[in-house]
Amino acid sequence: MTTSPGATSPPGPTNPPGATTPPGTPNWVDLATPDLESATSFYGGLFGWTAQVSEDPAAGGYTIFHKDGLPVAGAGPKYDEAQPTFWSTYIATADADATAAAVERAGGKVLMAPFDVLDQGRMAVLLDPAGAAFSVWQPGAMPGAGLFNVPGALCWNELTTRDPDGAKRFYPAVFGWTAKDNAYGDVTYTEWQLGDRSVAGMMPMVGDAWPADLPPHWMIYFAVADADIAAARAVELGGSAPVPPTDTPQGRFAVLNDPQGAHFSVIAMTTPS
Repeated sequence: MTTSPGATSPPGPTNPPGATTPPGTPNWVDLATPDLESATSFYGGLFGWTAQVSEDPAAGGYTIFHKDGLPVAGAGPKYDEAQPTFWSTYIATADADATAAAVERAGGKVLMAPFDVLDQGRMAVLLDPAGAAFSVWQPGAMPGAGLFNVPGALCWNELTTRDPDGAKRFYPAVFGWTAKDNAYGDVTYTEWQLGDRSVAGMMPMVGDAWPADLPPHWMIYFAVADADIAAARAVELGGSAPVPPTDTPQGRFAVLNDPQGAHFSVIAMTTPS
C-alpha cells in the first residue's frame, strides 16, 4: 500500500464530549478484521486505547475503543472471508434512507441497504461512482466518536480516487459539500467543505506512486504526538510502515498497516486543532 500525504487544513470535526457530529461530517471509523483479539492488542499498544466488547450476542463481538474514557473507533469481525480487512469512514446523516436514495440518484451504489444497529443507530454501506466505499451513520443511542484531533483520535478522512471530477459531482449532490481546490506539488488537493468549514479531503491518484491494482478508497488519519515513534511502535507490534514518516506543511505523517493488513495513516500535526 502506498499513498500520498493528505490534509491541507485544520482537520476533522471537533466536538465537545458526547456531542453529535453535524450531518455531512465524518463521525466514526471502524475496522473489519479477521482477528479482533490481535487488533485490540495492536491498537491498544499503539494508541493507548481501551476496548469495550459488546455483551449483546447479536453484535458479534463488536468492540468500541476508548481514549480518555471517550469512544474513538470500533472494530468487528468481517462479514465473510471475501471481505477485505480495512478501516471504514462513516459520515453523519440525519436520515440514512434518504442518503442512500441520494447516492443512487447521483450514480453511486448501495452495498448494504439502511438497517438498524440494535438501538445504537441506523447505517448503510455505499459506493461512490468510482468504487470508493464509505458508510453513513444516523445516530441513535450511539452518536459517534466523542473525541477528535488529539493523539489517539481521528483527525482527518481523505478520499483517494482516480476520478476527482466525478467525485466533485457526486459528494456535493449527496452531502451538500463544496470543493475547495489547493495546489499541492504537481497535483490539486481538494478540501471538502460544509459552509466555510473543511470536513474532509480528496487526493487524486495520479502518477507512479499509486499501484494500478489499488482501488479508490477513503483513508483515515489518527493524530499522534510523534509520527516517527508511532511508526516504529507499529512495526514493533507486528505491523508495517509502507510509507515511512514524511514531512508535509500540515505535519509529519506515515501510512501504516496493522498485522492483518488494514491500512491507515498517522499524523503529528504542525498546528494542533
